[in-house]
Amino acid sequence: MNRNNIWIHICIAVVIVTFAAVLGQVRRWQMSPVVTMPKTIERQTQKPTTTKRSTVESEPEILVKFRPNVSLADIKKLATKNNDRVEDEIETVKGLVSIDDLDNADAKTVAEQYSKMTDLVLYAEPNFQINLNDPTNTNSTKNLLLRETDSDENLPNDPMFNDQWALSNNGQTGGKAKADVSALKAWLKTQGSDKIVVAVLDTGVDYAHSDLSSNIWFRPDNVPQYSDDELGTFNDLRGFNGTDNQADPMDDNGHGTHCAGIIGAEGDNNEGIAGINWKVQIMPLKFLGKGGFGTTKDAIEAINYALDRKRNGVNLRVISASWGSTQYSKALEDTIRAAGEEGVLFVAAAGNDGTSNDKRPHYPSNYDLPNVISVAATDSNDALTSFSNYGTKTVHIAAPGREILSTWLNEQYREASGTSMATPYVSGVAALVLASEPTLSVEKLRERLLKSVDKCDALKDKVQSGGRLNAAKALGE
Repeated sequence: MNRNNIWIHICIAVVIVTFAAVLGQVRRWQMSPVVTMPKTIERQTQKPTTTKRSTVESEPEILVKFRPNVSLADIKKLATKNNDRVEDEIETVKGLVSIDDLDNADAKTVAEQYSKMTDLVLYAEPNFQINLNDPTNTNSTKNLLLRETDSDENLPNDPMFNDQWALSNNGQTGGKAKADVSALKAWLKTQGSDKIVVAVLDTGVDYAHSDLSSNIWFRPDNVPQYSDDELGTFNDLRGFNGTDNQADPMDDNGHGTHCAGIIGAEGDNNEGIAGINWKVQIMPLKFLGKGGFGTTKDAIEAINYALDRKRNGVNLRVISASWGSTQYSKALEDTIRAAGEEGVLFVAAAGNDGTSNDKRPHYPSNYDLPNVISVAATDSNDALTSFSNYGTKTVHIAAPGREILSTWLNEQYREASGTSMATPYVSGVAALVLASEPTLSVEKLRERLLKSVDKCDALKDKVQSGGRLNAAKALGE
């Protein structure tokens, strides 16, 4: 091959390589994804975050209340000496701390160790586990029926309202007419107020749900971010998450969202259902995780947060607690007592074992405190449900709790049954009364709810008041 032919071949090779490179680049341009600006979302739901607890730090084993003369510095020194760590100080109850045993010893053993220090310690107990145990929780598809109403009734335009027999029962589910909480008559006086805050102590709340979002508590600008010496600062825009020690209380279970809808799904908004309050502020307090499990300490932490917010000007008046355990916790009792001393009513589910709480206690509903109301569940015939706990000494009132339609995760609605569903009806009516009489004391509020029931033969020997919740009577109608 001569020199000219060599140069010709070289030039051809260069042209081919160059063309291939250009072609490859063109193909890369063609295969690249098209980048578009995200669409504007009408209802943005910012999820506030804060630093999580380190994964190497385990859940604290015990709760210890020290004597008043023992300083926090001395408590920390004692813990360090025992190779333990003060995980958090519960400011609401002086001397109460949660302690993490770094040796991961048995919680009962660690509690016994501290209990023996009688010169320093008033009591010590394991950090008990708590879980939900409602009997049913089902999807529901309903045929919406038109309802004839009296001219004086304040009927909301929510399309699923007719399926809410607990608010207005005309026998639409095969039940007994008027076996409801008399919501229509109550609403003639008030439909609620966005000045009243009700905390839902549960699995969190889906605060983005379109039937709840306008009634979710949002930390006012004049209230500082929540700060805890041990856990850090929380940008608590919508409440508190005690399960992960972070700020976002979004529900990943559904139970808390269902309870929240009973209290305060927005009423008369032509969407979904109506809560017992058309307007209210719901503060999500998440202490139960996705599987419905939590601990005593996490519940205490969430209550401690709520009371801190109250001290900072938030008008928190009611805590709704649809859960329970047969394990007695002195620390939880002390924390709920502290809530009562600050004017907060604590409404608790009686439990779903179909047993007597007089004989087999259920907590927190069995705490004998002046701010606690224990709630049993009734069906659409005003009968006590088969699953509901009862007790004329320890269960105070009944409310609808079978096949209750309410809000669920991801814009859904679902029926569920349990004393968990009965509890937020009582909490919701408490908020309705406060909307009408905002200065009513917690003692007078509790008395009003219990004395204004509809007496029922089926409840005479089952609950202390002998009756089922009546919102209109509680409002004096």
